[in-house]
Amino acid sequence: MVLLGAIVNGIAIIAGTLLGKLLERIPESMKNTVMHAIGLALMLLGVQMGLKSGNFLIVILSLVIGAVAGEWINIEDKFSRAGDWLERRAGAGGRGRISVGFVTASLVFVVGAMAILGALDSGIKGNHEILYAKSIMDGFIAIILTTTLGIGVMFSAIPVVLYQGAIALLATQITRFVPDALLNDCIAEMTATGGVMIIGIGLNLLGIIKIKVANLLPGILVAVLLVVLVHNFQLN
Repeated sequence: MVLLGAIVNGIAIIAGTLLGKLLERIPESMKNTVMHAIGLALMLLGVQMGLKSGNFLIVILSLVIGAVAGEWINIEDKFSRAGDWLERRAGAGGRGRISVGFVTASLVFVVGAMAILGALDSGIKGNHEILYAKSIMDGFIAIILTTTLGIGVMFSAIPVVLYQGAIALLATQITRFVPDALLNDCIAEMTATGGVMIIGIGLNLLGIIKIKVANLLPGILVAVLLVVLVHNFQLN
């Protein structure tokens, strides 16, 4: 089943959130310290991902063009509205709490190399091992995020399943049209571009600055388009 890995990942996030709710009564100072630890860890992960790039000019252009497109579409606002809608449906108190948890967790779980590589492996090879490993990691991260950001983290399972599921379904046909070398270059630049976004999420969690990371998401698609353009230019 092509979508098995994505579905397992969503279930792990939900399970982690429910477990995190049981631990929500930990002291506020401990929550802040844990959140800062997550932010620092995400920044380190982002740096490691960013170094995967073979052409950093592509990463820069992807982020700039992606930021323009994201601001024009206003993705961050749409994410927040979706979170607010979930909050109203859930009847939660404290406006913005579910929204913040939903947006932050969605970005943490979606923007990353394992999401892309795992979904591609599921579609191309029918191998879900990467997404199973990601599910374990996301489950633990969901526990920690829930203790500080609340039940909104659980709803991030929806975009995670949709995103990874879409990539997996597309990947079932992708090898028929895309050479291995081009596919590897696309993955490298997507990973590096996503790494910069991960750093942005880390900075947000540390409270250093407020970056609209969701508005940078089109940069991942732009990275693919630029790699294809460069590849075709080199062939000609």
